[in-house]
Amino acid sequence: MKRLFSCLLLLLGTACATPQSQPHAPIAGVPELMGPALVTSDGVQLPFRAWLPEEQTKAVVIALHGFNDYSHGFEMPGEYMRLHGVALIAYDQRGFGSAPSTGIWAGENNLVHDAADMVIAVRHRYPNTPIYLMGESMGGAVAVAAATWPGFPKIDGLILSAPAIWGGSTMNPIFRASLWVFAHTVPSKLMTGEDLHILASDNIDMLRAFSTDPLVIKATRVDAVWGLVQLMDKGYANIGKVPMPMLLLYGAHDQVIPPEPIQKGLRMAPQGTVGAYYPLGYHMLLRDLHGDVPVRDILSWIDDPRRPLPSGADVSAKKFMK
Repeated sequence: MKRLFSCLLLLLGTACATPQSQPHAPIAGVPELMGPALVTSDGVQLPFRAWLPEEQTKAVVIALHGFNDYSHGFEMPGEYMRLHGVALIAYDQRGFGSAPSTGIWAGENNLVHDAADMVIAVRHRYPNTPIYLMGESMGGAVAVAAATWPGFPKIDGLILSAPAIWGGSTMNPIFRASLWVFAHTVPSKLMTGEDLHILASDNIDMLRAFSTDPLVIKATRVDAVWGLVQLMDKGYANIGKVPMPMLLLYGAHDQVIPPEPIQKGLRMAPQGTVGAYYPLGYHMLLRDLHGDVPVRDILSWIDDPRRPLPSGADVSAKKFMK
């Protein structure tokens, strides 16, 4: 540990830099869906994908992807929901996929405003249909930050899948301090995470496709990771302030988000929040080999948030909390 702090002090003494993030331009117009993109209120085009029912749409789920991922990650749950009358619309968040400035951290302000813009645009297209915001991993932290933002447009519920609410006292302070130093000395340094040997899902074919997808970011700037940590802090701090019905899903084999912040997050969550714990689940819960199980639970919760989940994952969550 002494060696680590010596290295950090040396870096601080030899260099100083500012973490980079994308600016937010002044509002230029009303957000709208134009062709394959969301045109945001500040004029940025964010590509989106939509899985739409052929007949009546019972509800719309706006999906926020995880860190370094993009909208394509919701293909499996999107197709399943479409067949059961629920539309899923996912967009590439700023800095990811085919969105502008790929690899540069967008900043919480942009991420939250973009989520608000998508809700406004979708509400215009579906004026009388319930709208839900669903976030996976980093997208879960964005969803919590958005849902607790005073100016956020009305939605009917919040769905969090393995949310990145890993912050506050649940994160190693040495890791946090080290990351701060690197983000403020060598912000453009790239990290791959290959040495972590994390298994994100039991769906190996999906993982192989994920690893070769050119739109998935493979090497991440240090300052982007620092931005993610700050966003996770916000998600952790605000989960108890979510003002609408909430469903939180987590897998027993998640090697990305540890159980402690999820357990604490569920304890802090408002009364009526439904927790769902999947003994076979991994971090990419909705893309696992058994990904249809949590998706069925989501559809059931959308239909009636007071009804027990068909998989029994809500009962498992109570045991997980003990």
